[in-house]
Amino acid sequence: KPGGPSSWACPLAPVGVGSGLVFPSVSSAPFFSPPAAAGAAASRAVWWRKAAVVGEASAREGGGWKMAAAIATAGALLWGWLWNERFWLPANVTWADLERGEAGDGELYPRASHLLAVLPLAAGLHALRKVFERFVAKPCAIHLGVQNNKTRRVQPNAILEKVFTSITMYPDTRRLEGLSKQLDWDVRKIQRWFRHRRNQDKPSNLKKFCESMWRFTFYISIFFYGLRLLWSSPWLWDTRQCWYNYPFQPIISSLYYYYIMQLAFYWSLMFSQFTDIKRKDFLVMFVHHVAAVGLISFSFLNNMVRVGTLVLCLHDASDFWLEVSTSASVWYAAVVIQMIFHHQFHLYLNNILKYISICHLHKREDI
Repeated sequence: KPGGPSSWACPLAPVGVGSGLVFPSVSSAPFFSPPAAAGAAASRAVWWRKAAVVGEASAREGGGWKMAAAIATAGALLWGWLWNERFWLPANVTWADLERGEAGDGELYPRASHLLAVLPLAAGLHALRKVFERFVAKPCAIHLGVQNNKTRRVQPNAILEKVFTSITMYPDTRRLEGLSKQLDWDVRKIQRWFRHRRNQDKPSNLKKFCESMWRFTFYISIFFYGLRLLWSSPWLWDTRQCWYNYPFQPIISSLYYYYIMQLAFYWSLMFSQFTDIKRKDFLVMFVHHVAAVGLISFSFLNNMVRVGTLVLCLHDASDFWLEVSTSASVWYAAVVIQMIFHHQFHLYLNNILKYISICHLHKREDI
């Protein structure tokens, strides 16, 4: 490819292909620094033309060149829609303008290449979680009297295990009667086997407590770290500062680390779902983590970091309280504490909302 990786942007210049296919014009996407001149744009156009011709020739050899051309067109349109500058950026601002932005000492503009640090950080957080749960959370749980209520292992049975894993965990009456005849077991015995088998996959209270303690530790630590950073930031006290001179708003390195650490944490949660015991809310939480990763990533790429830091800090302010509630729910000696927590949490939330409303009223009066 002309220009090497440093000039790799992802535009689709208007290119005519032998089959009559014309790629639409799409602005540069912010994945790498774009080439800085009209000559570089011409190089990109030549590269895309060669790629289109090679792709069409390869598809013709396979016998499905029309389908390949349609897929290429759909991909080009989707790519162009995803990185449309009119959607992400103010008028007369392009991704290239952000790439050329000059930051001062100790400041930087968000780049897509900065997100490459997320995956190693996520793996490091996952490893740190394992160490924390084993050497910190577990001794605390045992000291507080949290029981490791391990369920009894069911009697091994290949037929019932196949039905449980491949067909259903809740067999109906007809299936139970069929299994009863096949195994020469009583129906009640088969129902009991399935109930014990379902309980066997449930995590123990000790494991739940350790996981909640890890999330509580992260949320409360990152909350106070973010609050300390935002306390001296003007956009914490006046949200209009989030949009002054947008998107040309360089960020300091400490805010960058705060943002990237949040993103890495949600990546680690998404990874850990596939290694932890599978739970009923697996799909719901997976969608939640994917949405969180997408929102944080896209807000970083189009430099909405100021608004993003406010949203992250606001969520962290409630998340660690929820983890306290989860820990208390498995610590049977803390039923009264849990009731008090729910009451205090609702008061806390109402006070925060009232404070925000009052602040906005005063701002409108000042205007």
